[in-house]
Amino acid sequence: MNDFANAFLLVYAGLFPIVNPVGSAPLFLRLTQRSTEAERRSLAFGVSRYSFLLLLGSLFVGSHVLVFFGITLPVVRIAGGLVVAAFGWQLLHSGTEPEGQRAETAGRPGAPVDAFYPLTMPLTVGPGSISVAITLGSQRPSMPSGWAELALVGGAAIAGLLAIAATIYVCYRFADDIVALLGERGTNVLMRLSAFILLCIGIQIIWNGYLSLVATG
Repeated sequence: MNDFANAFLLVYAGLFPIVNPVGSAPLFLRLTQRSTEAERRSLAFGVSRYSFLLLLGSLFVGSHVLVFFGITLPVVRIAGGLVVAAFGWQLLHSGTEPEGQRAETAGRPGAPVDAFYPLTMPLTVGPGSISVAITLGSQRPSMPSGWAELALVGGAAIAGLLAIAATIYVCYRFADDIVALLGERGTNVLMRLSAFILLCIGIQIIWNGYLSLVATG
């Protein structure tokens, strides 16, 4: 039971800071501002489901996929960091169109938001989360350790991913309540700050990938 708890906490504590569903909640609300309450609830569930599946695949088969295609983790970090940085830059400068153009588009129904892109990837589960999941998966016990230990650690890892998915759903489902506590000005500040942090995270991921490539080169 102690091994189960340790594996669960390792997965949850390792992924929660970089997934950061609390900090991403205002961004989720911003991207779904033209969606109805029912649509937002459905999107929150979809994001949590896709996040679980992405992290599950990364945890159990991610390292094998990278080996098959001959892709190293530093390359994944650089490519994914570019995606995260570009997304953060777009969010940082969103809502800056002229007032006349904004008034014209205010009454139009917004394009439907997809739960996978960009809400799940790269907003919620980015290259950093995938890299962490792949790293955690590479540390699972080998077959000589026995089927019982392997099943125990695998079950704990899945439980940790389910806990991450549940946290994402709760934070996104009640994102409007979180924003209501902050107020309009506080929400705008937090949203811009979160977008800037997302941009910085993307650049940091690129830099870490570059340093890893130089170290192994």
